[in-house]
This record gives sequence, C-alpha cells and structure tokens, in this order.
Amino acid sequence: MHYVILGAGESGVGAALLAQAKGHTVFVSDQSPIQPKYQQKLRNANIRFEEGGHTLEEILTADEVVKSPGIPEKAAVIQALRKQGTPIISEIELAGRYTRARCIAITGTNGKTTTTLLTYHLLKESGLNVGLAGNVGYSLAEQVIADAHDYYVLELSSFQLDDTYDFQPWVAVLLNITPDHLDRYDYSLEKYAQSKLRITQRQDSSNFFLYNADDETIQRYFPGALRPVRQLPFSLHHRPDFHLAGYYLQEEVARIDLLPGFYSKAEEISTATSPLIGQHNRQNTLAAILCARLAGLEAAQIEAALASFHNADHRLQRVGEYNGVRFINDSKATNVEAAWYALDGIRAPIVWIAGGTDKGNDYSSLQPLAENRVKALICLGLDNDKLRASFGSVVPHLEETQSMVAAVQRAAALAAPGDVVLLSPACASFDLFQNYEDRGRQFAAAVADLSE
Repeated sequence: MHYVILGAGESGVGAALLAQAKGHTVFVSDQSPIQPKYQQKLRNANIRFEEGGHTLEEILTADEVVKSPGIPEKAAVIQALRKQGTPIISEIELAGRYTRARCIAITGTNGKTTTTLLTYHLLKESGLNVGLAGNVGYSLAEQVIADAHDYYVLELSSFQLDDTYDFQPWVAVLLNITPDHLDRYDYSLEKYAQSKLRITQRQDSSNFFLYNADDETIQRYFPGALRPVRQLPFSLHHRPDFHLAGYYLQEEVARIDLLPGFYSKAEEISTATSPLIGQHNRQNTLAAILCARLAGLEAAQIEAALASFHNADHRLQRVGEYNGVRFINDSKATNVEAAWYALDGIRAPIVWIAGGTDKGNDYSSLQPLAENRVKALICLGLDNDKLRASFGSVVPHLEETQSMVAAVQRAAALAAPGDVVLLSPACASFDLFQNYEDRGRQFAAAVADLSE
C-alpha cells in the first residue's frame, strides 16, 4: 500500500517509520516547516517528504492517509481526500494494528496527563514491561516497530480518537467530559462526548471500561446497557445507584472491588503517601489504582509506588517553601475549570496569582471559592479589568502587576505562615510569556530567589 502522512511532528514521523517498517511506501507532507530532528529521522529512513505546503496531486495518490491530530476536518486537503473517498486514520489506529501489547488508553477533558503518568509509574515501579505514548510526547507507532513492551499506557485526546475505527484498548479510561475544543465539534457537547466515547467503540467482553460515575455528561451519552465491555465505574463517594469498582471510604482510603456486584473480596488501599493535591486528583488517582489492580499489582506495591510519583511540571507542583508559606505552580491551569480544581483542592488560606490572555472566561464559578479561601488576588496580565470586575468585591485584597518577580515578592509579603501562594492563572499565557511552561519556570525561579 501507499501511505501519505499529513503532519511531520512526533506522531506523523512515528507513523511514517512504522508504515515503512511494515513494507509500505510512504510520503510525508507538512503545511509548516518540519523540525530538524524529525527531518533527520525521515532522511535516515529514506522517506520522501515535503514541508511548507501540500502537493495535492501527490497526496491524492494515497491508498490510506494518516493525519496529525492537529489538522481540522475543514482543512482543504482533508476535504479533497474525503471527496475522493480516501480512508483517513490516526497514528493510534495504525499503531493498534501492529501491537500485541495490552493498551491502557486514558482520555478525558481534564486530568489525562496526570492519570497517564501515574498509571505508567505504578506499573513501571512494580517491574512490569511498560511503554508510555500518545499525547504525552512519545509516538506509539514508532515504539510499535520494535513492540518490545507488554503494556502501553496511552494518553489520548479527542482529536487522536477521532480517526480510530478498529483500535481496541484492553482498558479504556474516561475521566470526565466538560465543554472544551467545541470549535472542532460544531459547538456541540454531544459531538465532543461521542468523540471521547470512541475509545470504547471496539471493546468487547475481554476488555474493561473505567469511567467516572460522578460525571453527568458521561452518563448521558454512554449507552452502558448496549455494550458488552466490562464496566468499572468509580466515584469519590459510595453510591447506591452504581456497583462501583472504586470509591473513597475516607479522604485517603480507597475501596477497590474489581468485580462490582459480585461477591468478591474488596480491598482497601491507602493514598496517604501521594503528593497529588485536590479532589480531581483523588479521581485521577483512583482511576490509576484501578488500572494497576487490573494489571495484577498488589495493594502494597501500589501504596509504595504512589509515594515516589512526581507529576508533570506546572500541574499543582510544589516549587518551594519560604517563611512557612508553600508555593504551588499550577501554570498549566489555562482555563477556569482547571483553576477551580486548584482553589477547591487547597485547604489552606490562599494568595492567588491569576490572569493572562482571557479566552472568553466566565469567572462566576470561582467566586464562591475565592470568597472562602483567597485572602489576596494578584492579577498578572496586560489587561486585568475582567478579573477586577469579577473578584474586586469578593476578595479582601487585590492588586496588579505585569512582572512575575514582583507578583511573587508581593505574594510572599501578603502571605502568613501556613498559607499557600498559588499560581493558577485560569488564562492563557501569551500576553506576557511564551507559553504556560515559560510562565511556570519564571514563577519557580522567582520563588527560588526569595530564599537568597
């Protein structure tokens, strides 16, 4: 077969290498310039490529096209392929055809990365032969060339799921569905939910579907009764309306029951050693523990591995302590919902640093939390009018700055021992920073400077 790969990032180049390794001819096309490291990989494999535009005649010769998750359906090149009837698949679909490993696939609007990294960590620490791939920066297709792992833990976005058809994860995890990226789904929550639920479309009775029973959108769109897959709902609380596979008996004690509804031996697992903060991370942790139990890990192995987990940077990450004040970097919180999780999860009084490029934010959901928990708000953005209007009458003290160093110094001065200084911006970073990572690194550096 002849493959055309659209997009030459991590997933596209991985797909090109896998297709060629399986004996197909391959051509790679990218609308933008291709990074030198990816050009080198393609050259080393003698794979033809073009950058800075698509040659339509060449692309239309494909028997099958693998498209990057970032290319929208409305792109002209995709429309031309659709008109011709050329099959379009994702890198995950291609990789799924060639692996014998058990795939644990994790999706959801929020919490995917944390849950994926934690699940991977639990399995790896317990000695299982496990690979990490998907949205966390490693191509599954490229790893499948050698296919040296028994398990893969995959973080999958809705865009990666959109072009899957026969991909069949051993365990599928759906954490939550909240409105996001709706511009790619005709502003329809239902279409977005159906995209997430594609993760279960090929699952059968030998597979498992873990989902958050507390999420109303999942319940609305998942026709549970019609599916042969083994369902393992989880919740933060005991619920009479579900046979739960996992829930919390206490703040830091999870009850795990892999055969819910049958007379099985339920067990208790302590999460007391976990460094993760907040209610949403209790859900993420529960999902990861259930995946680990399905992979055969014992409670003691899980408890030991929880203690040594380090989450990805800029996600409710402790970056220092000064004068009895904890500093937490949650720069990844680029929307209101993520900031809500942070404010909700921290029990101490908060000096909150927020602001940046507003994405049409509605701050009303944050106002009750801010009223109860935030003693001061430092607005860090070029335009802070909306934050002032939303929180000026809600928090006891509000000030603004355009400098991260000044924001951290002021926060340290306003905080008392036992308080938390929280960077959780609820906004994009592009007004003052290159990206959320740059914003988070500047915060951590300014905190480090305090103690000097």
